Amino acid sequence: MPLPEKGAPWPPIDPAIRSDIADWAAWWSASPDRLAYRYTREGSGRNRHGTPENRPSQYRGGIVGTVARWFWGEPTPFGEKRTNLHMPLARDIARTSADLLYSEPPRLIAENPQTQERLERLMAEGLRRTLLARAEASAALGGGYLRIVWDKAISPEPWISTIRADGAAPTFVHERLRGATFWTVLGVDGQTVIRHLERHEPGVILHGVYEGTEDNLGRPVDLTAFEQTRGFLPVQPLPRSMEQRLACAYIPNTTTAPDWHDLPGSAGLGVSDYQGSETLLSAIDETYTSWMRDVRLARSRIIVPSGYLQSQGAGRGVAWEDREVYAEMNIPPTGDKSITINQFAIRHAEHQATIADLFGRVVRNAGYSSGTFGDDSGGPAVTATEIKASTARSMATRARKSEVEGVYVPELVETLLMLESSDLFPGAGVEVERPEMLFADSVQDDVKYLAESAALLRQGEAASTEALVALVNPDRDADWQAAEVERILRESGRSVADPALTGSEGNGGPGFPAAGGGPFGE
Repeated sequence: MPLPEKGAPWPPIDPAIRSDIADWAAWWSASPDRLAYRYTREGSGRNRHGTPENRPSQYRGGIVGTVARWFWGEPTPFGEKRTNLHMPLARDIARTSADLLYSEPPRLIAENPQTQERLERLMAEGLRRTLLARAEASAALGGGYLRIVWDKAISPEPWISTIRADGAAPTFVHERLRGATFWTVLGVDGQTVIRHLERHEPGVILHGVYEGTEDNLGRPVDLTAFEQTRGFLPVQPLPRSMEQRLACAYIPNTTTAPDWHDLPGSAGLGVSDYQGSETLLSAIDETYTSWMRDVRLARSRIIVPSGYLQSQGAGRGVAWEDREVYAEMNIPPTGDKSITINQFAIRHAEHQATIADLFGRVVRNAGYSSGTFGDDSGGPAVTATEIKASTARSMATRARKSEVEGVYVPELVETLLMLESSDLFPGAGVEVERPEMLFADSVQDDVKYLAESAALLRQGEAASTEALVALVNPDRDADWQAAEVERILRESGRSVADPALTGSEGNGGPGFPAAGGGPFGE
């Protein structure tokens, strides 16, 4: 599939999919201005004062008007300013999802020592940060891309970068990525938009620059006309033996997209952790705004008789002067001389309970346990077992997502190793193999707890030294654990030589009979 023809509509994504991703991106941004812009103008611009305008759909009846009248889509009354508050729960969900997967660095395991060294260096040089950023974006937008890039002016070796789901148009075959078009906006001048398109297909990468408008790709222009694209070839073939390889991968947040099953091009796309919770997120913000409105209206105010007011001059009205000493007012004896204090109640308990209920529903819909988002810093210390029991739903979601990550990431890393072993990077390659991806436990036991457990098992003679070392050091490999067992046995004096290997002074050491000779001779 070549690059698009001139004048193609842009972006080349189904409008329903594009609209959903734009909604999720607005929630992920945690910006009240972005949310107001998205739901009041639907991306069509702002008025001449730079503030969001009200949409005609907000004043309609029926389904369209109902959806538009979500909290962030309600029109602001004329003459009033917007005072909506936003709770960034959506961003917190995306970050938590990424932290559950990659807060502890995963390991890429290869059999060849040189390949293993290269994988560890790749992870240390930025792959872990890339995976963490892509996982957060995937949780918010339904998926994300990993792409192999190289620029010898920056690095002598290729590396892996990330692309958001709303920055590419994928092509799926049997729910697997067969091609993808990435785009980058190089510049905007009035209505003119300059875009760089990068099309990935098996065995080849295509580059092109187009001059168009916001919703039209426009005409192709010369690659060398812009500094950012001057070093690209219109057609960049991948090295031999990589004819069926893609230099990119799409990792979905979920393996199904139930709301898009009937849309063309949606097979293979995942959905956001926010899918189905948009109205609940809006209700949380509405409740918070109502709570703060109670706080604002409940400020203490005083009501004073008109005689307490000072004249500001002809035509300037009167005002209350706050001071410590006042002269006696000339008020009739029957008049009311008192000052009345007025202060409304703040319905904090009702608002807090409403927010807690909505919070739990949003978190559960995303596939997590409420305990994962709790602040238990002031409570007693708990063990990893207790944490896992209280966050069982989150651990199940983490396991489901890690299975998807463990398929696509090693495949792309193998492609990177193939690229490094090609003529493009002479002398930089290592033995190519697909690594195994091992995820660290996101909740680890305290060393003191592990040591106490090991002591109890040793006292009850319920575990060997090998089992105890593995229990206390779960993050160490088998070779290190075996060496540690030998050191412990030697230091404790429990290391006994194998009788089958001992003998006399010339065979097994002093005091031991020679091999084949008993205490009474032959």
